[in-house]
Amino acid sequence: MTAALTDLVSATSPGPRGGVLGGSLTGTGQLLRFMLRRDRIRFPAWVLGMTLMLAYFANALGLVLDEAALESFAVFAASPVTALIGGPGYGFDDITTGRFLVGLYGGYLMIGAALMSIMTVSRHTRIEEQTGRAELIRANVVGRHAQLAAALVLVVLMNVLMSALMAVAFYFSPADPGSFSSSLLFACSIGAAGLVFAGVAAATAQLSPFARAASGMAGAALAVSFVLRGFGDMSSVQDGDLGWLSWLSPFGWSQQTAPLTLDRWWPLALSLAAMLLLITAGFALQSRRDLAAGILSDRLGADVAPGWLRGSFSLAFRLQRSGLAWWSFALLAGGVTFGAFVQPMAENAAGMPEELLAVFGGADGMVEGYLGFMGIYLAIMVAVYSILSVQALRGEEQGVRTEPVLATAVSRSGWLLSWVTVTGLGALWLLAFAGIGNGLGAALATGDWDLLGPVLLGHVAHTPAIWLLLGLSVALYGLAPRLIGLTWVVFVYGTVLSMFGDMLDLDDVVLDTSVFRHVGQYPAEDISWAAVGLLTLIAATLIAVGSACFRRRDLITA
Repeated sequence: MTAALTDLVSATSPGPRGGVLGGSLTGTGQLLRFMLRRDRIRFPAWVLGMTLMLAYFANALGLVLDEAALESFAVFAASPVTALIGGPGYGFDDITTGRFLVGLYGGYLMIGAALMSIMTVSRHTRIEEQTGRAELIRANVVGRHAQLAAALVLVVLMNVLMSALMAVAFYFSPADPGSFSSSLLFACSIGAAGLVFAGVAAATAQLSPFARAASGMAGAALAVSFVLRGFGDMSSVQDGDLGWLSWLSPFGWSQQTAPLTLDRWWPLALSLAAMLLLITAGFALQSRRDLAAGILSDRLGADVAPGWLRGSFSLAFRLQRSGLAWWSFALLAGGVTFGAFVQPMAENAAGMPEELLAVFGGADGMVEGYLGFMGIYLAIMVAVYSILSVQALRGEEQGVRTEPVLATAVSRSGWLLSWVTVTGLGALWLLAFAGIGNGLGAALATGDWDLLGPVLLGHVAHTPAIWLLLGLSVALYGLAPRLIGLTWVVFVYGTVLSMFGDMLDLDDVVLDTSVFRHVGQYPAEDISWAAVGLLTLIAATLIAVGSACFRRRDLITA
């Protein structure tokens, strides 16, 4: 860092003729060089990782799906659950492997691109201010907006390079998109979603002085966008009146390009316009705040701490309660909405292909099967909360806020286990809220209030699977904090198998490698209490390993 600061001083200090031009973007190029150097591992890891994910999907589907299997998926576009998890399903009436990939997997690649952009912008802007490094940089001849501008240029480079590599990988894959322009459009639709959320992150980074809150707001915008797109597409395939909701979502804009079917480029103009508008808002908001401050002013705390705020557990709850509140509201609302679609699912069961019916346990058990499937779907969402919570704990350490806590009568294990306990109980709480919402929606739609109890139990039963992912992230945090990202690999792998494994008719040996597959889709299937106990035991073991490693490694200090 010292060498980097020295280089920056040399590069931006006025020469004998005062050659450095003033302005808010002074030093952007040099800061971009430093960011590229700092992200020399993260940059290629994100870009190549996303490209390899698409390449894997394209090659696997191209080799697994034959003409008969593709024909069985032709009616998927008329299925609400397919619209929810995938999108509008353009081209499914004349389905090909490429169209199947675009229609069912494209949305999840867009989520990956969005997360890449949000995390990168936050890493190079708000985190830099929160840790004090931005103040050292700004002490030199560096413009007010240089750091944000450099971070945005970096994210644009990541998304453009990712889109180019994806286009090539898709075009030369067994999925056979037909033309390179169609392959390029699909790749650009993924990159466009990433660029929109780079703009979202640029704006939210100005609102709060804390990186966790700023990233959380951007993540909330991502979740709302995905849910809006899902509601709109579910309504559209049933000729409902809410199809317009898809056009309020950046994911909807990208999917409306309909690669390999309509090949429309113009919806990407909406993405670019939104990105420019959000970036402009970000720069405008940055001009109206002080360094290390936020537009949303901090609330002054009480002169005396409340009586319940006495130990590490209560402090961990205090730090996580805001996020838990927002997640609770989102999952309750989402559960009610998803549950309300159970009646249309039951009414349309006769027209679904056998492969899809197998996911729900057959046409006769469509109500229970759909609600059991939604238990896994919402558990996947709660798993995101758990992994992000451990990453937030790492943020506490990087922000040198963990050190003052441990300087008190709080042990390392006590602090880590307090945080993990709040997160683990929070996951149980969120699944309960999701189950209540889903059960209420289903009961209101069908008039069968006896569904409420079984649906709640079916959702809560998936908690140990989330605890296992939580334990894995804790073990990696204790061993080497930089490796927490590997948890996302396990998460994505398990999610893909859970959502699409049955449709692809994969072997049970492969499907069982997903952490979400063992408990069972209750009330359609019996709960495997043996799996519940085993997953809980593995999670506890991983947490114990993480705690032991955390006690022995060096702490990030000032």
